[in-house]
Order: sequence, then structure tokens, then C-alpha cells
Amino acid sequence: MDELDLLKKDWSKQQGNYPKLTYDQIYKMIWKRSNSIVKWIFYISIIELLAATILNIVFSGDKYWEDIEKYNLEGTITILYVVSYIITFYFIFRFYRNYKRISTTDDASKLMNNILRTRKTVKYYITYVLISTGITVVGISVYMILNHSNTSADDISKYSFEAIDWVKFIGASALVLTVFLGLIWLFYRLLYGILLKKLHKNYKELKKLEM
Repeated sequence: MDELDLLKKDWSKQQGNYPKLTYDQIYKMIWKRSNSIVKWIFYISIIELLAATILNIVFSGDKYWEDIEKYNLEGTITILYVVSYIITFYFIFRFYRNYKRISTTDDASKLMNNILRTRKTVKYYITYVLISTGITVVGISVYMILNHSNTSADDISKYSFEAIDWVKFIGASALVLTVFLGLIWLFYRLLYGILLKKLHKNYKELKKLEM
């Protein structure tokens, strides 16, 4: 049982009007805990960006860029990288703004609004990751199909697919994509879910204090 739970337990035993000091103590504990949670969300977003950048550097070797140049995809890949980093920096900025708002809030109703805003921002971020990942995988699959249809006559014999083979390929790709997105969702559910659950708990405690 943490310090906030002990204060709440002691407060619930009191009769009549609640002392103002005790209310302030409980509110301060909720504020402190919320501030810490939002700060961790901000830190995690920074770690994610650094990890993604390192992985891009590690896996983007000479062979990767040779293939990109071979299929004239330099412009497309560059645009995708730029857009991805812009959106990621935008969410990091939003996480930072949420952290600053909560860290400077001294009003219970504003604190509740900031908690709700933070929860929405995290959910939007997770939705963005899932949608962007899905679009990227689908885009790569479509490109593979189109590239296959444009292979030279000498190569067609090596890669000739019957209609049923394409159905199997598309079905397998859809299954793999579903599983992959499910794993990503589970990862973020574990990563951010615990923090969001704690924020929701703080929000409910604030509502009780305001009643």
C-alpha cells in the first residue's frame, strides 16, 4: 500500500467536514504520481525514437541502399523517413507538453483534463503506429506483386505463380500482417497500458475528491 492509499484510508475514517490540509495532501500525492507517470511516457517515447534510429542505421547497409537505387525508390524512401520522423517528433512534443501541463497544474479540474488529454495522446500514438505499420507492410507486398508482374521473360519461368498461388500468398500475407500488428498492439499494451491504467486510477481519485 503506497503513501496515497494510506492517506485515503486515514481520511475515510474521519467524520464530519474533512480538514483542508488532508485534502491538499491527498491531491498533492495524486498530482505527484500523475506527474511521474506522464514523465515516464515522455522518456519512453524518446527511447523509442533512439531505438528506431539505431535499428535503421544497423539494417540500412550498402545492400539495402543498392536495392533502393536499383528500383528508383530513393525519393519515396526519403519522403517516408521524413514524414515518419516528423510525426514521431510531433507526438514526442505532445508528450512533453502534457508533462509540462501536469507539472505546473495546481487545480484539480485542470489536472483531470490534462490526465484525459495524456491518455488520448497515447492512444492516438498507438493507433498511428499500428496504421502506419499496416500501410507500410501492405505497400511492400503490393510492390512485390507489381515487381513480379514486370519481371523479364527469362525470369517468369522461375517465379511463375498460378492463380491459386496468388490467393495463398495474399492470404498468408494477411495472416502474417494480422499477427504482426497483434504483437505490436500487445507490446504497446504492456508498455503503455500499465501507465495509462494508473493515470485512469488517478483520474477517478480526483473525481472523488471533487464530489
